[in-house]
Amino acid sequence: MTTTRTASHTEPQTSLRQGRLGVIGIVFFVVAAAAPLVGMTGAVPVAIVLGNGAAAPGAYLVVGITLLLFSVGYAAMSQRVTNAGAFFAYIGRGLGKHLGGASAFVSILAYLAIQLAIYGFFGAVMSGQVGLLPWWGWSLLSWAVVTLLSLLSVDVGAKVLGVMMLLEVGALVVTSVAILVDGGPEGVNVWASFDPAAIVAGGLAGSAGIAFAFAFASFIGFEATAIYGEESKDPKKVVPRATYLAVGLITALFALTAFAMVTGMGASTVVEKTVELSMVGDVPLADPAAVLFALATQYVGPWMATVMSILVLSSLFAGLLAFQNSASRYLFALGRGGALPKPLSRVNGRGAPAAASIVTSVLTGLVIAVFAIFQLDPVLNLFFWFSGLAVISIVLIEILVCVAIIVYFHRNKGSENVFQTLIAPILATIGLVLGEYLLMSRFGLLAGTVAEGVDPTVTAWGLSPIGWVLVALPFALLAGGYAVLRAGKTENDALVRDVLS
Repeated sequence: MTTTRTASHTEPQTSLRQGRLGVIGIVFFVVAAAAPLVGMTGAVPVAIVLGNGAAAPGAYLVVGITLLLFSVGYAAMSQRVTNAGAFFAYIGRGLGKHLGGASAFVSILAYLAIQLAIYGFFGAVMSGQVGLLPWWGWSLLSWAVVTLLSLLSVDVGAKVLGVMMLLEVGALVVTSVAILVDGGPEGVNVWASFDPAAIVAGGLAGSAGIAFAFAFASFIGFEATAIYGEESKDPKKVVPRATYLAVGLITALFALTAFAMVTGMGASTVVEKTVELSMVGDVPLADPAAVLFALATQYVGPWMATVMSILVLSSLFAGLLAFQNSASRYLFALGRGGALPKPLSRVNGRGAPAAASIVTSVLTGLVIAVFAIFQLDPVLNLFFWFSGLAVISIVLIEILVCVAIIVYFHRNKGSENVFQTLIAPILATIGLVLGEYLLMSRFGLLAGTVAEGVDPTVTAWGLSPIGWVLVALPFALLAGGYAVLRAGKTENDALVRDVLS
């Protein structure tokens, strides 16, 4: 059933400004949210050393293919539903309004969590590189700028992100091409990185599972394409194209850069070399960013390492703005549908969800203040805890979306083919369920929440109490939200009309 806008949508104060974004504008937001330079400097070295070594690029490629399969059904669903709360709207259509509404709160948790993680990392890097302010000072300064930009027209944010993203992607591509043209110490060895047997070496319960977990964590943010459907020029065409382009670009960039890093160090010695380059004192992987920076210096020049160190900051800032937009649009959609206070549905004269953006900023600002007051570490606590929570939450929702797509198209036949409505969503569900298991079982490594005396590289599920709380939180929120909504005595007609019918 094709969604049509109701009268409540057409009121200027509760309608997002339409026609502002094209395919490229949406892709800018999505790729910026994925923060490719941050992933390549932070996650890939860990995936190499603790995971499957030279085959780490293959793990990124497999995860990218899984998410491309997810995108097939996701893009097909975007043809039927155009709403700023894409994930929960899709789940509501397929699995019912109660589960759809409950899933919305998990999505908001995910986007707020990843934004908080980035605030912590950004503040720590700025404090370390520039000084002048403590980490929380830099975090709050970026918080103020992000809040201001989120209150402007969405196309202004897209232009800012576009410049940052192009520089970031350009630096990664130039460095990767330079390494691959040179061939590194052993020459280009495609099979060492993409041999299926090498990719799963060590087993999913062992080293291969660790590599897959870090690869999944690197892709968070790609799913935001449909969130901007209402503000796009032609959502029925723009959203599917932007989804495929964004996921394809992120996958290709991650796999290419990771492969170039392996080539630059030599496939047979990549683990030892990564440990050597990332070591601070006697601690391996203490500075994982040093691996890519060293390769950039060796194969391109010292200037590229300097540029990358600056672009890491712009990449983090771009992610902050992208996730601010995602979280505020979910709050906006819930407010417009009546599941949250109606004032959240108000937009300003520029067509931006002003009230929801301000609430998003208030929530993140309060958490930053709490971490500063209690002197918690911006990286070990704020970044690792909340980034791990975010990826667990997002993959949970993606699994529900896949199931909802299968159910919805079974009940609502259309021109879509069986690959779009059944085969691809089933394959994606299998991959995502496996990914969720790997993320949860290796959460101690991802979030730094390992139980005392446990070696997380050889023991799965060895979590500290805070680790168990973070892993369980999205599931508890989903179950609790479902129970509350189902027990509600009044039918939320506005939400049903706006999103879930």
